[in-house]
Amino acid sequence: MLSPRFLVLAAALCVSAQYPPPPALKAAQESANNTLNIPTESTLTDTTTIVDTARVVNQTGGAPTDDTPPGQPQASTIVTALDGVIVLSNISDSNSIDVPHGAGRRDLSDYELVFDGTPNDAAIIGTAYLTYTLVSNSSREQGTAECLDFCTKTDGCVFCNLYYELNNPFLDFVFPQKSNLKCVLYGDVHTAEEKTDYWNLQLIAQPNETTSISIQYSSGYASLATTERAPPEGYELVFGPISAANNALGYMGFAFLDKYDVSACAQLCNLRGPDPAAGACKYFNIWRAVVHGKPKTYTCAMYSAPLDASTATNTGQGPLSVSLSRGYRRISHIADGGFEDYTCQNDASFCFDDKAPGWVGTASVGGQDDATVFHYQPYAHSGASVGLLGCAFGRDPYAGTLTPAVSGKLLHGRKYVVQFFHSSTYSGEELEVSSFVDVYWNGEVAGSVRVGYSPWTYYEFIVEATGGGNDTLALRGGKAPAYDFIDDVYLFLHK
Repeated sequence: MLSPRFLVLAAALCVSAQYPPPPALKAAQESANNTLNIPTESTLTDTTTIVDTARVVNQTGGAPTDDTPPGQPQASTIVTALDGVIVLSNISDSNSIDVPHGAGRRDLSDYELVFDGTPNDAAIIGTAYLTYTLVSNSSREQGTAECLDFCTKTDGCVFCNLYYELNNPFLDFVFPQKSNLKCVLYGDVHTAEEKTDYWNLQLIAQPNETTSISIQYSSGYASLATTERAPPEGYELVFGPISAANNALGYMGFAFLDKYDVSACAQLCNLRGPDPAAGACKYFNIWRAVVHGKPKTYTCAMYSAPLDASTATNTGQGPLSVSLSRGYRRISHIADGGFEDYTCQNDASFCFDDKAPGWVGTASVGGQDDATVFHYQPYAHSGASVGLLGCAFGRDPYAGTLTPAVSGKLLHGRKYVVQFFHSSTYSGEELEVSSFVDVYWNGEVAGSVRVGYSPWTYYEFIVEATGGGNDTLALRGGKAPAYDFIDDVYLFLHK
């Protein structure tokens, strides 16, 4: 690390009168608005809108009574609301990950009887409906065993509603099972208070003729199995489950899902457009909203900042309570993309070097200090440290290269996305015209930034991994007095 005295002497010798003082001199930038400025009120979690939308959304459902045959694959997860607007939109290729631990046939000891049935009864109308089947009605015991086994083998099933459905011609005459004992699966546990589908349904049996469906002995069973919640690809579990949701800065928006589907929430985070000031979605918080003791919806809140449980302070409002709250962080393969592990000795506020934890700066032939890492908050996009391309002393016009350590073995043939913020305002519009950054992936140019004078702006470039721990990333640029600042560098698995 270079001494402050040496920095001042070197800068004084190398700075030309027509150029501004170089970054090594701890000079003020041409732009006074170079640092990140996010209005705190507008980026906090919009809890009010989430709660208000939960009051009006209706996600309840049950097994169909029409000609829909039993044993259908469960439908893709549906977005029922997005940022406060009620919608109905499928999320393709998403699967609930609430998979019971273990496999094979189960019996009553593996499930808890939540409620029993009565002669005149009703079926559950609740959230997170998955699918249904018809089981043997030769005996209730046999039908129950088949139903629980069906739940065990169905991804996401934690609850089944078993009941007799009488006078339904599709069950009696059309479907090959010829059984009226219906087994309905859900991805959430429900109670007897949610038995609201009574036996007054009308079906057309013949032209000009209707029949009334009746429901008897509707019972509910909840799985006692410990569930495995494997993180979605490209994410890691940060906390949960707890009974509090995040209330934090970096909030980007929310979606309601028709079932607790972590993979679907991850897809929404991946597809969310970047925030101009804070970048892409890097974290999501999924939680269940319970209103008056009944599951109401499943919230997927997205953030541009990688959060943790310290900001999970929202336990609910009024009759709405938070449960099953989990936080997932997007895995970056750049260990310290924000350069924040680089600090000054003795807690000084200004220092720089061509080496920092996880980063190496390389000068061009004939150049020196062409790629450095600074600890100085006024230069940074966020935090207090930042990367600089271009001679820190301003004494040569050569480009420098910042190379991060790529952590973990990337997956062969998979796409990844390089993300970072770039600023080139230091020397003013006229002198920054030749600023540039080239993004090198495995030795080849994957993209370039050539915008001249520009405040902090978000960029991303798609690359393909070779795998085996051999992938490399490098950022080359700068041409003093045209300086290029780089901050908040991430390498994520692409959506």
